[in-house]
Amino acid sequence: MDSQEPTENFQQLYNDIKKYVELQTDYIKVDFVEKLTILLSTLLIITLAIILAIAALFYLFFSLAYAIVPLVGSLAISFCIISGIYLLLILLLFIFRKNLIVNPLVRFLSKLFLTKTNI
Repeated sequence: MDSQEPTENFQQLYNDIKKYVELQTDYIKVDFVEKLTILLSTLLIITLAIILAIAALFYLFFSLAYAIVPLVGSLAISFCIISGIYLLLILLLFIFRKNLIVNPLVRFLSKLFLTKTNI
């Protein structure tokens, strides 16, 4: 049999449980930091992509406005047509916001925060 006294066994058990809780707390902190880093880096990449896409669309539509001047006869009318295209894109984005924005965001966040990681 074990020659240790019961108080020593309980003390060792207490120390082991305390160490386990400390390790689990550290693991949760590291896991949170990892997921937060992934979330923020993804947000930064998407923000930069959106800014670049908006700039590209601006110049593309600006050149399109000048290109359709011979067809419509006036620069003002061609800019009105381009404004109408912008409004149509905004309307389509609003109509399909669930499929284009909400569902992918929910899938990404649920995959990021609700999947189990290996310990």
